[in-house]
Amino acid sequence: MKYLIVGLGNIGDEYAMTRHNIGFRTLDAFAEASNVVFSTERYGDVAHCRVKNKLLTLLKPSTYMNLSGNAVRYWKDKEGIELDHILVIVDDLALPFGAIRLKPSGSDAGHNGLKNIAQMLGSQAYPRLRIGIGNDFPRGTQIDYVLGRFTPEQERMLPDCLHAACDAIRCFVLEGIQRAMNRYNKLAPAAPAEEKKTDTDGNKG
Repeated sequence: MKYLIVGLGNIGDEYAMTRHNIGFRTLDAFAEASNVVFSTERYGDVAHCRVKNKLLTLLKPSTYMNLSGNAVRYWKDKEGIELDHILVIVDDLALPFGAIRLKPSGSDAGHNGLKNIAQMLGSQAYPRLRIGIGNDFPRGTQIDYVLGRFTPEQERMLPDCLHAACDAIRCFVLEGIQRAMNRYNKLAPAAPAEEKKTDTDGNKG
């Protein structure tokens, strides 16, 4: 059974560590854990891996965020993947930093990448994994915030967030979207590494 796992982001070094590229960073973490590497192919960087008996195509579109649908449609058709076996990983301003939410379908919520994917697929009925980046920015500075970098504290928290997102991807392909939602949509935002090392007596391990 085949799945297409898509991490959204923008290509180029200037975007690599920005909030908007957390989809790319999630797939990088998943590929590293799966011992596979990306190669540059049509419409994006692509890697293939297996999770038990499931075959996964990992895709980081090279079309820039606003034209992500071209890459998703091409690889969906090339690999013969059903719509409900696509999972799109995307940043979300409406969620607190570190929170993750899976949904089987839905609106684009103003996200241009999701909007273009829906246009190219002719449907919004594809699963997505939203990763919270928070919304701590003054009015009128949303673009700067989204295209800005995480704070040093958030960068320390990101490995836990990305680990949870990778676990959610595995659950999605092995157990389905509903079980993945039940298990991972209840997760609280990741805690800083320093805080997680503190035991109940207040001593750091």
